[in-house]
Amino acid sequence: MSVPFFRKLRGALILPPLGALGGCNAVLLSPSGDVAWQLRDIILVSTGLMMLIIVPVIAATLWFAWRYRESNADAPYSPDWDHSTILELLIWSAPLLIIIALSALTWVSTHQLDPYRPLSRLDAKRLVPADTRPLEVQVVALDWKWLFLYPEQGIATVNDMAAPVDRPIEFKITSSAVMNSFFIPALAGQIYAMPGMQTRLHAVINHPGVYEGFSANYSGAGFSQMRFKFHGLSQAGFDEWVQAGKAAGKTLDRAAYLQLEQPSAAVPVERYGSVDPGLYDAIVNRCVQPGSNCSRDMADLFCRGPRQASLEPPPPLAVRPM
Repeated sequence: MSVPFFRKLRGALILPPLGALGGCNAVLLSPSGDVAWQLRDIILVSTGLMMLIIVPVIAATLWFAWRYRESNADAPYSPDWDHSTILELLIWSAPLLIIIALSALTWVSTHQLDPYRPLSRLDAKRLVPADTRPLEVQVVALDWKWLFLYPEQGIATVNDMAAPVDRPIEFKITSSAVMNSFFIPALAGQIYAMPGMQTRLHAVINHPGVYEGFSANYSGAGFSQMRFKFHGLSQAGFDEWVQAGKAAGKTLDRAAYLQLEQPSAAVPVERYGSVDPGLYDAIVNRCVQPGSNCSRDMADLFCRGPRQASLEPPPPLAVRPM
């Protein structure tokens, strides 16, 4: 076969993968929220540290394979060689130093980016003002849709959420039935949503735009369609978005929630202009159904019972008459 044929074959093999990669949005490497930006930096630094070992090892492997190939009669042959102190120091010290650096990076970033920890900064150049109140968003993972409740604004939405730019967000996250994972790559890392429990996430969006959110944990037949839009808006735009929710007029009470909780996929955006104030607490404690016992109350009863029993005075001793 001729050389031009191989060149054409090379192009046919390379161009389709490059074309497919051209449609990718590397949001993890170009996020729009400060928390996600710090996570990106950790990824880049960790990758760079590991490349300090991987690249030289690959290069040395290729060089040794070429240098000591069977046809190279000029390569030195040392059948009795078995040890080199300098080589041993290089082999063990370099990985050890990189492991120490990665450990220090992991330790510091784990505490700085604790999702339960309130934000101390809006970005690398601005701290959170002392009088700033985070926007509270209560998140419920349903089968197979996302419910967002805004207790301060008194509204709720399905598969659609928004937040003002440069205002800290405090997410409180739970699930109705099975474990899910709440993930907006442009905003922050993923956080699990579990029934009967509440997890937290603090984040901030720094640039206006519309971003993808989804479940990153398989949860059944409708998992692939469990997606929503996250809108980063100006304060005026967020106020308009809230007013649009209030204008919907529908009320999300416990009866409406029980209907919404039923499994369904590819659910369009829904808005509720008012919300039962105790609904989210009932969801977390699994007592939305009328007459059901809340898990919190059952736990209190279980813990209080043995304690009360232990505090009861012992029965009086029977004294035998002389």
